[in-house]
Amino acid sequence: MTLLQSKDGIQYFTFEHSRDYQQVQFKFLDAVESMDPNNIVALLQLNPYHIDSLLQLSDVCRIQEDQEMARDLIERALYSFECAFHPLFSLTSGTCRLDYLRPENRAFYLALYKHMMFLEKRGCPRTALEYCKLILSLDPDSDPLCMLLLIDFLTLRSREYQSLLQLYQDWEVHRNLSQLPNFAFSTALCHFHLSQQEDMDPEESNKERHKADLMLQDSLIMFPGVLMPLLDLCTVQPDSTVTAHAFFGPKSQIGQPPALAELTSLYVGRTCSLWREAAVMLWLEESVKEVLRRVDAKDPQVEDCQNKRKQRYQSAPRNIHRHVLLSEIKEATSSLPLEVTSQPVMGFDPLPPLDSVMSYTRPERYWRTHIPVHKPPGFVNLVCMWGKQSYEFVLWKDLHYGCLPGIKKIKSNCFKHSNGNCNLKLNSHVFFYAVHLGYNL
Repeated sequence: MTLLQSKDGIQYFTFEHSRDYQQVQFKFLDAVESMDPNNIVALLQLNPYHIDSLLQLSDVCRIQEDQEMARDLIERALYSFECAFHPLFSLTSGTCRLDYLRPENRAFYLALYKHMMFLEKRGCPRTALEYCKLILSLDPDSDPLCMLLLIDFLTLRSREYQSLLQLYQDWEVHRNLSQLPNFAFSTALCHFHLSQQEDMDPEESNKERHKADLMLQDSLIMFPGVLMPLLDLCTVQPDSTVTAHAFFGPKSQIGQPPALAELTSLYVGRTCSLWREAAVMLWLEESVKEVLRRVDAKDPQVEDCQNKRKQRYQSAPRNIHRHVLLSEIKEATSSLPLEVTSQPVMGFDPLPPLDSVMSYTRPERYWRTHIPVHKPPGFVNLVCMWGKQSYEFVLWKDLHYGCLPGIKKIKSNCFKHSNGNCNLKLNSHVFFYAVHLGYNL
């Protein structure tokens, strides 16, 4: 880790990869392209603290439901980072920054995020909240992993109601947190829980309850598409007057702008468990009835919020898409736009920034799956017959790029497959292409 600069009391750091580590990184990228986790395992046996390999293999173990191994791999990655810390780098000061645009720094963000989610799932929301604050402090302006979409949930899980309200008060002016569905509903929920505390003065309790009522009503008017999916996940059958009313009907979901649908789906899928309490559901029912009364009374706020929804939320920034992918909440991932779902997403670097700052690049000799722009005759047929990772196709690429190992294999075993069986048809294509390139076989 290197200190880049210190400015206005803020210190800017970055991780750096040595030349040896860069070579291992290139081998890791080759292993990822092979689509075989065993190649990553083999790489880790030789380089047990290669971070991207640890992150990628952790995802594989988690998918295979080996949660303990997945956690251990993430902890090993964090230990590797800790060994590389600069003497001035502090996790608790809140003044140390890491630029997410640099690929070397991204793995640290992802390792912290994955460790945080393991803690939350193990029933340690308070500790997970501190990790969430740490990730946010590394780049609070850009917030590359969009921790503001998660911090309210962890704060409510930790019952740190006052701290969430303080964050909302401090950041609302310059970050417009009220325009995020999660903050709009979660702050109202905080006031409600504060009003339910037994040690609170009755007068203060009534004030908190009044604030909670008004904030929840405003949230429902601004984001009506939240209600029905929330009740559905809470397995609650809404009243007939609610389902029959156009304001909360199917139009409220269908008519949502794409970015707003993504945000509401994320919030509902993540926090539905917080709304299942009987007291909370009763409070929600009362607020919904009051909202419908205000809608029928032509409250001007209803039309104003409708206009705001039409003007805003047309497209979500890249960091929100990245957060949705990392969250793996099916209600939210199903609402991702086509430009995100149609591209490959790597677990060790999901949706990298388009303006990344590259300190080194992968040499061309490592582009083992690169397809040349000028395809020779028969190229399409070769791909269709063999696939991009087959023995014959690898030989073909070696020939195309003039790699000596592939040429020697063709000379010594021109008409035999790697398993020893005769395969004249396939390998004859490789042979004739070698002749086409001018090799004397």
